Amino acid sequence: MPSTYIDSEIFKNNFSTEEYRKIFNEKSVIQSWLDVEAALAIAEAELGVIPKEAAEEIKRIAVADNYDSKLIREDMAKLKHTIMPIVKAMKSKCKGEAGEYVHWGATTQDITDTGIILQVKQAYDLLERDTNELLAALIEKAEEHKSTVMCGRTHGQQALPITFGYKVSVWIMELCRHKQRLLQAKPRILTGLLSGAVGTLAAFGPQGRDVQHRALEILELNAPVITWHTSRDSVTEFVYILTLISATCAKIAKETYNLSRTEIGELEEPFTEGKIGSSTMPHKRNPSGCERILGLEKFIRGCAGVMAESMTYPDHERAMRIAEWPSLSEACMMTGSVLFATKNLVKGMTVREERMKKNLNILNGLLLTERVMFVVADKIGRQSAHDIVYKISMKSFEQDIPFIEALMADEYIATHITRAELEAALDPQTYTGLAEELVEDVLNYVKTAKL
Repeated sequence: MPSTYIDSEIFKNNFSTEEYRKIFNEKSVIQSWLDVEAALAIAEAELGVIPKEAAEEIKRIAVADNYDSKLIREDMAKLKHTIMPIVKAMKSKCKGEAGEYVHWGATTQDITDTGIILQVKQAYDLLERDTNELLAALIEKAEEHKSTVMCGRTHGQQALPITFGYKVSVWIMELCRHKQRLLQAKPRILTGLLSGAVGTLAAFGPQGRDVQHRALEILELNAPVITWHTSRDSVTEFVYILTLISATCAKIAKETYNLSRTEIGELEEPFTEGKIGSSTMPHKRNPSGCERILGLEKFIRGCAGVMAESMTYPDHERAMRIAEWPSLSEACMMTGSVLFATKNLVKGMTVREERMKKNLNILNGLLLTERVMFVVADKIGRQSAHDIVYKISMKSFEQDIPFIEALMADEYIATHITRAELEAALDPQTYTGLAEELVEDVLNYVKTAKL
């Protein structure tokens, strides 16, 4: 029976998706090691380092279905070594003397590091697809609600009117930057490693550099200028990009969570008939999808910390990096789940426009104090206007008087500004600044940017 939540038959779809789990499952790990061993043998044969027949035989038997993972696990426990059990198993399956040329000149970390990069390469395709799909969902929401006026809030308090499309457009640009990060970092991250015991390529002989380049070319990976056995910055960068992506998703989830509070009620995550919010309170429509995203993001962020620690952990020219293995794979699998859940959140989100409109007026007009201040400032200057409007605003708030009545009760205001001017200034629908134009700017950017 599975002993982790990611593989649990009950919980697994809360923590990852089938596609991402398949990339990082046991069979895929073994296959990635076999692929590296096979590519190494082919490259060495092409360059005359080992016999061609040996390379062909090694390639033939480099299929994960040929191996019993239980036996490999038992051998690992016996040998206290990661790669030697698979090397021994490969040798046993090779015909003739070919098995003697398995793992020729490589070190364990060459195989495990290049293997994980092969898995990351597969995940990259999914990550790029999933960020594109989330971006498309956000774009659709921004276009739909470009002009939907709602309260903008700062420090948890109502501030000035914005549009919902404007809010979504801020999320869009954040995701666009993450897509750029994925693209820019890709050549650095998808770099393999076949450089021998201390990274000097010594066991490959004078053709060491050519062996490494050709083997990695076969695997469709970039070749390093020098070994990265103890330079863990690229794999750490990858997990940090995952952390940034998941943090943006968590930001969207948290905003949805907060705006779905009963007292606000402007958004709601997708609700389907039969969804239960509470085992004891039948009325509850809990934002459990948002909570799932927020919970996974915290775990992914923790993985980033472990990866950063791994940059300083290795001593000298090589050392065990066992903490990296679960951190990288689990961060990737969970990010896949976060992207999937956030896409569904955005696509199925209920936007309650009437509630947004109602909430624009719960401060009795105080939402527009900035606009009123500048109307007054035209008469007496900005600082003096601030002092007058501040005094009137505090009176309106503390005595629960409609803002316009408090304004008209002020002798100076009543003398110099008409009620009609104030009523016009207090219309939130007409004070969203350039929100709609800024939404268009973002949508045009997405259409023309190379992402």
